[in-house]
Amino acid sequence: MRFILLILFLATFINAQEREHTCRTLFLNGPQQAESDYYLFDGMSSQKIELPRLNLSPVYKVRAGNIKIWLLTAPAGKLEEIPEGAPSGNVPADVSDFYLLIVRDPFNKALPLRMQIVNANYDRIRLGEMLWFNLTPKQLVGKIGSASLKLPPNQSAITLEPARENVMYPVEIYFRVPDDDRTHPLIESQWRHDPRSRSIVFVYDEGKRRAPKLSSFSDFRMPDEPDKK
Repeated sequence: MRFILLILFLATFINAQEREHTCRTLFLNGPQQAESDYYLFDGMSSQKIELPRLNLSPVYKVRAGNIKIWLLTAPAGKLEEIPEGAPSGNVPADVSDFYLLIVRDPFNKALPLRMQIVNANYDRIRLGEMLWFNLTPKQLVGKIGSASLKLPPNQSAITLEPARENVMYPVEIYFRVPDDDRTHPLIESQWRHDPRSRSIVFVYDEGKRRAPKLSSFSDFRMPDEPDKK
């Protein structure tokens, strides 16, 4: 009996290791329409991808395992074809799903972009939950429906489902700036909850505004895509 259980465990482990990664891209501070064609190279093959700014891209698949991926403006078929300094990132084998965030990087002479890989596994961010990224030195606190938000400067946090059904829920968010103990109101509003989707929210500074700005993106997947729970 123990031998059979061991075989089943090994088979499950091997299948998990061989499962392709899935991802969605987002050009956080990019133009409304991409300035060029972009390709994602996983060390063996390339595929053309979208880099949207106002919503998440379609779901893309890359090969399984511990891999490195590159962002290119032309397709590549082998490592020797990758321009030196091309934006890249490492994807661990156990990260089955991730967000690929693209931001401008004027210091990269090969391609003025930089990528960040964000673990979006469904055992980490479940349906109805929200993943927050604070890209500012400001602290955010508040209530997101029935959930609490505590978001330190330059960190990320996950908030639980703000509601249980497809309903409107209250949102109150406040912020603090460095070297100032005062709390300033940021948002007092009503948002709609979609229990079928996950959400990713970015907090960032824009221009000389004292208050940070929020951008939220809904991640809805069709049922035939990765198991949600």
